[in-house]
Amino acid sequence: MARLHLGEFEQVLLYALLRLGDGAHSGAIRDDVYERTGRALSPGAVYTGLDRLCRRGLVTSALGEPTPERGGKRKRHYTLRPAGRAALADMHAALEQMARGLKPKLAR
Repeated sequence: MARLHLGEFEQVLLYALLRLGDGAHSGAIRDDVYERTGRALSPGAVYTGLDRLCRRGLVTSALGEPTPERGGKRKRHYTLRPAGRAALADMHAALEQMARGLKPKLAR
């Protein structure tokens, strides 16, 4: 079976979802990415990326209950599907294979 290609941005989103667990919302995902990489993501970029991952069958989303702090608006929660976990594991293994033995060449 052919490996599913994931771009770097998609990988970052999937890693954040894996770390945060089921039901993570976009704000928590943005915060996690920023804390770990220093990369500030716009809300629109996160929504677009997560929507793309949902369409590919790697992530699911569901609306939560209305919350008072959001004026009664509901948050969308995202969950990593088994296919998303498998695709991320494949990409992780491929990158590890590519990087094997290169650490000395990366030293500054």
